[in-house]
Amino acid sequence: MAKELAEIPYKNDVIEILDIANQDIYSLKDQTIDVLSITKPPDLAYARHLAKVVSKISPLMGNMIEYSTVNVLNKRDWKKYQGSWIRQDPGFPDNLFAWEKPIKPGIEVKTWFPLATEITARFKDSEDHFYYDQTRVTVIAWLPEFIIFGKPKVLDVFIDTASSFATARNLHYHDPPNYLVFEPEDTSARTRNLQQTNTNGYVFQGTQEQLEKARNEVATWGPSGKIYSSEPYYQDRLQALLGSYRYRLDTNFAKIDRIEHHGLEIFKQRVLSINLFGHTVLDWSERISSDASLQNLLETQA
Repeated sequence: MAKELAEIPYKNDVIEILDIANQDIYSLKDQTIDVLSITKPPDLAYARHLAKVVSKISPLMGNMIEYSTVNVLNKRDWKKYQGSWIRQDPGFPDNLFAWEKPIKPGIEVKTWFPLATEITARFKDSEDHFYYDQTRVTVIAWLPEFIIFGKPKVLDVFIDTASSFATARNLHYHDPPNYLVFEPEDTSARTRNLQQTNTNGYVFQGTQEQLEKARNEVATWGPSGKIYSSEPYYQDRLQALLGSYRYRLDTNFAKIDRIEHHGLEIFKQRVLSINLFGHTVLDWSERISSDASLQNLLETQA
């Protein structure tokens, strides 16, 4: 049974720390971040080349943005809470508030380069790790300030609880016996670097006859049998299916662009509708290969 945030005597501090941090991250909207800069192409030929490869640069730029958020957070004075933000790399969440309390507020940062349209980031962590709602997920949409060159510019920011992402993911994927979502094993006794926190998804690969048999088995679980649960008794049921029928591990599992998180879907449409240099972001994803658009961009930013 998940513990409630109300059980933490310092719950108000956890909420306040996260709310203040959210404000600081929201303030990045429409700002350029001085972490790296792509030089303006000297001519159209180089602009064509850059338009083809800028998406390959985005993982590096995105990582730099993620790393810089901890510096943004620590510009504020956190003495009231006797702590500060640290970057965990590797580790979850990306940014953790280091203080003396055992439950530590955290922010997981995901970046989105919208010329690629799809948000490629994943969220695989178990909902059981958010007993206290102490972690939030931030999605930062960015582009070079002049579409294909310049410093990274934050177009918009979306923030919600990590538990909301985990719940949306499980609701979207879990559909026994067609699709099974498994909790990580209990690895709390292991050293931190060997502990497992990620869920995994498995897709049914048996015959139609076997699928019908599996469906009949799931039907015996009762009306609530298909409702996802991380409880051991339910995970044992899923393990029994996995052991009785053929499944394959889904390597595309947990991409946040596909989990149908309501708030994130609204955010995506808002970002794609932003107007930059006369065209929406969605338009630019198509126009970026146009010589006329590239030439106009170079001349506008002469």
